[in-house]
Amino acid sequence: MLEVIGLIKRYEKQNAVNDISFSLEGGEVVGLIGPNGAGKSTTMKCIVGLLRKTAGTITLGGHDHLSVAAKKLFSYIPETPHVYDLLTVKEHLQFIAQAYGVKEWKSKAEDLMHTYDLLDKQDKLGRDLSKGMRQKVSICCALLPDPEVLFFDEPMIGLDPKAIKNTKRIFSELKARGKTILVSTHLIDSVEAISDRIMIMKDGNIIGNDTLGNLKAAFSNGNESSLEDLFLELTKDE
Repeated sequence: MLEVIGLIKRYEKQNAVNDISFSLEGGEVVGLIGPNGAGKSTTMKCIVGLLRKTAGTITLGGHDHLSVAAKKLFSYIPETPHVYDLLTVKEHLQFIAQAYGVKEWKSKAEDLMHTYDLLDKQDKLGRDLSKGMRQKVSICCALLPDPEVLFFDEPMIGLDPKAIKNTKRIFSELKARGKTILVSTHLIDSVEAISDRIMIMKDGNIIGNDTLGNLKAAFSNGNESSLEDLFLELTKDE
């Protein structure tokens, strides 16, 4: 569903992403973890077309990632949610529904607003929303078109515990329906239980890419260790 080959993103003489390759299959939830500055957000922004890659090939569903056919397949939830100041919560969803041709969008929008406790705030303007509510609106707008691939960049930041729990449940439901999800985060516990595979980034490189069990077997030397322990060991400065 997603294939990244030889991705490089260079700023002047410094590589933020250093010749990485990976792929995601349908129905797979992959956690992309790494310390701040590892290149996670840069990688995701290159995939969705917000940053121009220096080199490499990216395809979504067999289409070039910048093509209209590819853009119809995915939704992207950025780390910092952006909403329109003068649109209400409900109008944000209506705008997305009209842009993507979503049929019977009102019932879907109400279900999403109910899940994220936004029903009583559906008439509030974007400029009056807290960061947490903006994040909820961003997630609802991404889910409304029912895309095949979802890119979440630090989705749990700013969410309350109930919203975090519901988001994890939605991940499981989407996976069961064959959707593909890439979750970028530095909050290790938010992806440990839901990911089929973990990719660990450091200094623009992917230093681990496997199931959690296989990563533990390869790097923990037989010790009982959590994903957090493994992450700290692999990303520590020498």
